[in-house]
Amino acid sequence: MAEKEVITKPAGQALMAVVERPHLRKEVPEIKSGDTVRLQVRVVEENRERLQPFEGVVMRLRGGGVNRNFTVRRITHGVGVERTFLLNSPRIEKIEVVRHARVRRKQLYYLRGLTGKAARLKELRPTTAKEAAAKEAARAARAASVAAETPTVDTTSTVEATPVESAN
Repeated sequence: MAEKEVITKPAGQALMAVVERPHLRKEVPEIKSGDTVRLQVRVVEENRERLQPFEGVVMRLRGGGVNRNFTVRRITHGVGVERTFLLNSPRIEKIEVVRHARVRRKQLYYLRGLTGKAARLKELRPTTAKEAAAKEAARAARAASVAAETPTVDTTSTVEATPVESAN
């Protein structure tokens, strides 16, 4: 009797992951809410295709896997324009993070009501290796000066006790 070969089939989430894996984008930059991104979007006009840049602030990130999407908002001629893109869409040629901003929310819907300077976000600047080394050196110097200023008490020396004679 020939032995039967056992074939295990992935079920549930594992099956979805196997099916979605080939459709996921290989190089996706880390995008968070508040980041300013520049996208190169493929636009089809009649029989030709061209790349159209779209730059704006990421308002929200949603979903997971192949359905992960994000909304980008920009102001064009005084009118707010929001576009939602699938992160793994073949229509997006390139995603470039221009700058990171400090935000305290995941979804920035409040930007819809703000215009002009009020709609600006605080930029997070990445520290370069040189700046990080300078900061660490300053911290070490400060710690050394604090250690030099505090008086040290020598606890290792011992004092011999001298016997006291009684007055008898």
